[in-house]
Amino acid sequence: MLHKYALSKKSSVIIKVTGILFFMCIFLQATSWSQKNTLFNRKGVTQTMSERWELDSVNQRGTFLVTPYKPVYVTAGRWSNNPNVQPTSENPYYSLPFKVDYNNYEAKFQLSLKTKTLQNIFWGHGDLWVGYTQKAHWQIYNAKLSRPFRELNYEIEPILNFATRIPLAGFQIRMFGVAFNHQSNGRTLPLSRSWNRIIFHAGLERKNWQIYLRPWIRLPDKDDENPAITSYIGRGEAVVIYKLGQHELSLIGTHTLRFGNNSRGSIQGNWVFPITGNFKGQLQVSEGYGETLIDYNHKQTTIGLSISLIQW
Repeated sequence: MLHKYALSKKSSVIIKVTGILFFMCIFLQATSWSQKNTLFNRKGVTQTMSERWELDSVNQRGTFLVTPYKPVYVTAGRWSNNPNVQPTSENPYYSLPFKVDYNNYEAKFQLSLKTKTLQNIFWGHGDLWVGYTQKAHWQIYNAKLSRPFRELNYEIEPILNFATRIPLAGFQIRMFGVAFNHQSNGRTLPLSRSWNRIIFHAGLERKNWQIYLRPWIRLPDKDDENPAITSYIGRGEAVVIYKLGQHELSLIGTHTLRFGNNSRGSIQGNWVFPITGNFKGQLQVSEGYGETLIDYNHKQTTIGLSISLIQW
């Protein structure tokens, strides 16, 4: 038991240090972003998959430049119809024995960045990236509990990516690859949650449409904190993005790839819309399991309004 606590503490420190390093990179690269704005047009919207992932030689900008990965946003008001007041797990050591009086309303924000560490490897066709995503749920309106952070999720992944141009049903497969993904919440018993995955991915593009397909294989864990996580969050993810001028619509779905009573997953819809100049808002609606790791087997519906800083 003490050994487990030591591992959890060590993992938490490593993850937090990684987050600090990425934040430092943001400040160091702030000037580079303003000078090398080829990734964004004047309205701050990513233009193409090739520009975002530097798939063509004209878009390549070298290594160790921090660029966006997934969307970055800040949600001041997120409502849930069913807050997870007593997280449970199929492993009895990871079930909370009492309820916590969480509010239906909380703040939420997501930071997501990546950097290319190796370029033109594997006979000039591959790039190695490192991605980092952090998601926070903050009970800022819950004065009774001293406004705690309900859940922090940290996700780091080395990503091997290959550029392609394969036609498929009117689309082009512009990229494919594989990643090792570690995700955890950096907490100790009984609220610790983590898992490791091998994630395969493919990116398809057609005019204003982009599609990312990400099936994964979960790696075994001897001391499993969330044994049935793939039976709730799922075994794969699909992201569909449509851009129309200053508006962006995206749909993110996960599924267990099972039928009947074992058919579970989640769906999240996002609408990014202009407010004034480069200032954008986002409406986010989600339904299903696994909005955070602590909620992996907890079903809820959420609605939130955000300030959108970086889109897909």
